[in-house]
Amino acid sequence: MIQKRIAQWAVMAVAVPLAAAGARRLSHTLEARRGPSGVSRLLSRGADVLRPQKARRRRFW
Repeated sequence: MIQKRIAQWAVMAVAVPLAAAGARRLSHTLEARRGPSGVSRLLSRGADVLRPQKARRRRFW
């Protein structure tokens, strides 16, 4: 029971932020190479859904 909770915590604390960062980085890379597209916007929105606080902070930079 405790191991299951620790595993859930690990996924939420590590895997989700990493996935959001990866999606955001991939989106920026695609936009830099090919310009804005539906795929790059979809990746950015997906990252915003996963980590909305990070998206809010990033807009001001």
